[in-house]
Amino acid sequence: MEFDGKRVLVLGGGNMGCALMGGWLDAGLKPGSLAVVDPHRGDALSALIEGHGIRHETHLPADTSPDVVLVAVKPQMMAEVLPSLAPVLGEETLVVSIAAGTTAAFLARHLGEKPIVRAMPNTPSLIGRGITGAFATDRVSAGQKAVADALLSASGPVEWVESEDLIDAVTGVSGSGPAYVFHLAECLAKAGEAAGLPADLAMRLARHTVAGAGELMIRSDETPAKLRQNVTSPKGTTEAGLKVLMDERDGLPPLVTKTVLAARDRAVALSKD
Repeated sequence: MEFDGKRVLVLGGGNMGCALMGGWLDAGLKPGSLAVVDPHRGDALSALIEGHGIRHETHLPADTSPDVVLVAVKPQMMAEVLPSLAPVLGEETLVVSIAAGTTAAFLARHLGEKPIVRAMPNTPSLIGRGITGAFATDRVSAGQKAVADALLSASGPVEWVESEDLIDAVTGVSGSGPAYVFHLAECLAKAGEAAGLPADLAMRLARHTVAGAGELMIRSDETPAKLRQNVTSPKGTTEAGLKVLMDERDGLPPLVTKTVLAARDRAVALSKD
């Protein structure tokens, strides 16, 4: 494994940080190579500590000298947290940040010129079914990029982009995307109720429909468009529903585009706050 023998420090033990750490441990990272710094100890972090014996500190220890640092704190905490991190980093310490809207230039201002990877995982990483968009600065060597790829891919595939600006677009699509899908399930369930179904049955139908369709897309070699066409019989029920959903003015296509661009624009704005 690319991260064998690497000392990894995680700054922030929230759900996403813990999801990634759990993936690393399952993939073979030795618990003694991993340390996490977080003033709080939530359920997910407690489970990792108790299950694997990883080192947990409430403040950054002075005796740490990591090869890789994962910065997994909220974007609004960065300016407060990063100055304390800078003194423990070597010139070639790889910094991987998963904070939305926090640019490589911002990280470098606080940490110095380090090899930096910006990454945007999503919440299905919690069950090993995430996907991550990532960007590496010029200071990241091929070996370091391979280490970052191995760490990030422990919870799902990694897609590398050539321009840092595209990370904001990744945020709008896959970073925020699970929330859109969850809301679709909510809307399907509410629509089922409106059609006369009991609320609990409508929700079960919606959850399994969304989850099953997602799994089918992953397993199938067909495009989503072809899968949609396969379900749609001429003059049938699905076609009737899709006429509403696919309306170019009032349907889903313009609404989803507006949604993704709003999320992307907020990520851009965060980088300027």
